[in-house]
Amino acid sequence: VRAPMLNPALGAHEIDLFKPCSTLISFIYPAQNPDLLNKLSEKKTTVLAMDQVPRVTIAQGYDALSSMANIAGYKAVVLAANHFGRFFTGQITAAGKVPPAKVLIIGGGVAGLASAGAAKSMGAVVRGFDTRAAALEQFKSLGAEPLEVDIKESGEGQGGYAKEMSKEFIEAEMKLFAKQCQEVDIIITTALIPGKKAPILFRKDMIELMKEGSVVVDLASEAGGNIETTKPGELYVYKGITHIGYTDLPSRMATQASTLYSNNITKLLKAISPDKEKFYFDIKDEFDYGTLDHVVRGTVVMKDGKMIFPAPSPKNIPQGAPVKHKTVAELQAEKAATVTPFRKNMTTASAYTAGLASMLGLGIAAPNSAFTQMVTTFGLAGIVGYHTVWGVTPALHSPLMSVTNAISGRVQDTFSLDMDMDVAILNRKGAVCRKICKCTNEKTQLTMGIQ
Repeated sequence: VRAPMLNPALGAHEIDLFKPCSTLISFIYPAQNPDLLNKLSEKKTTVLAMDQVPRVTIAQGYDALSSMANIAGYKAVVLAANHFGRFFTGQITAAGKVPPAKVLIIGGGVAGLASAGAAKSMGAVVRGFDTRAAALEQFKSLGAEPLEVDIKESGEGQGGYAKEMSKEFIEAEMKLFAKQCQEVDIIITTALIPGKKAPILFRKDMIELMKEGSVVVDLASEAGGNIETTKPGELYVYKGITHIGYTDLPSRMATQASTLYSNNITKLLKAISPDKEKFYFDIKDEFDYGTLDHVVRGTVVMKDGKMIFPAPSPKNIPQGAPVKHKTVAELQAEKAATVTPFRKNMTTASAYTAGLASMLGLGIAAPNSAFTQMVTTFGLAGIVGYHTVWGVTPALHSPLMSVTNAISGRVQDTFSLDMDMDVAILNRKGAVCRKICKCTNEKTQLTMGIQ
């Protein structure tokens, strides 16, 4: 699994034991190991780097990084639970109430989501943070609480990783993390940037804010770590906070890791070699995004000793919609302009209050109480009818609505006939009103038939 290294027992480098023109399939990380590639080139080696398999749909079965990250994310929660010393799930017993553990997961990739799923299944309160909106949606789908900062900035990068963020975003991010350190019991970090040192997300002073007995697991420790106090490859306690910085979490579930890794390699070799009797493959420098040629060109970093890393960019790369970045001032202005439910209900209540007050004024000026009663009934009927008809989606209109319209028209006729006016004129007005209502009903029924 790991790249060739100096073997202390043999006193020689493992590459020196290779036969010339052999093939190596392993995790290589070519950007970080140029000296290793130079030694492999001297042996005319063909190198397939499993860490360079493009993260496209067709290559999901060969993605060993995701397989190992899945194991690491699960194992991180198991180790954290072992060293935490309390229940993950909350309980109420005769001996007292036990609050649930609060788990903060940084990074919504494969490892982060695996950790979120495992922690949630154990009953913990899970919170997740990522700079990518899609990853936050994944956290939410697992039942975790997605955390966001006030600054809106897209974190979508290439190859399924997040990109480096602006200085303003990082400052807001640090404030959020410092606040969370005072609340959560367990922190699991998974943030990585391809080809670079892992970003420091939790400073020493932030870790010191955590409660004694808390646990932090740094899955990025091999790349430098996301937590300043992490010691790569070690388990130790700093000011009452247990730090887990193991770099071999998949190896601690050896049976599962071996099964998944062997399946990844088998599927990759069967896919890239068209001949089932003799293994070979073609390398193309021009290829479309998401094709098998894309997978082959990205995975093979050296061919017969010739260095061909990095791979050229594929053609027809799908472009996401451009994201407009908003400043804090713009977000505050939007928040101020947003109509809150309280303001919306207050406006509606004020309108109805003004209407009823006008009815009171009409009652004072009315010639008799019967007139006021009829006008009030008519007004209330109009309000109810409006909300009954216009509050329903047109697709849900039924013949019952047509009957409601007819009743409303009839109420108007009755109201007009009760007024002390010329009956003949009112009959003509009533006829016109009924005609309008009839046309409206026919139009409504016709619309329903079309829909």
